[in-house]
Amino acid sequence: MATSALIVKVPEAEQVVHPLRARFDATSHFGVPAHITILFPFMDPSSVTLEVLQRLQRALNSTPAFSYSLTSIGHFEATTYLAPSLPEPFISLTTAVTKEFPDFPPYEGQYAEVIPHLTVVHENASHTAAATIELEKLLRTNPAIQGECRAVTMIENSSGRWEEMHVFELPR
Repeated sequence: MATSALIVKVPEAEQVVHPLRARFDATSHFGVPAHITILFPFMDPSSVTLEVLQRLQRALNSTPAFSYSLTSIGHFEATTYLAPSLPEPFISLTTAVTKEFPDFPPYEGQYAEVIPHLTVVHENASHTAAATIELEKLLRTNPAIQGECRAVTMIENSSGRWEEMHVFELPR
């Protein structure tokens, strides 16, 4: 089923996490870049109208552009991720979008809390320990991953690959 997602691309992390994502996160093979999810799943791409895009832009305008650092490693049951040192601006973006579009809660409402993160290992608990060791080494031997969130990108998968659909610039 075709769907869309709102993400913050993190190109600054690609050099560090790409080898691990290529091995342990299947979404990287379908065009999903290193990112922090703002909202997934969102609506079917065929339902995204100019009005939807305008409503999204208004909601996202509530959070100005911001800097962030990915400073720590975290885990969900079968996921290893990098966490931003200050998650609040990412949470604000998610909250603003879900307030505007209450029919689309993050992860279909499966989780009570929004935890911003950049997934490195996904859906393979047997790889999390080994990947964590590799990720810790990469974080020690590379400069800190620091980025600037200036935009939120809508991606969609109606072709079977995730493609960029729209970019929402954040106010400065």
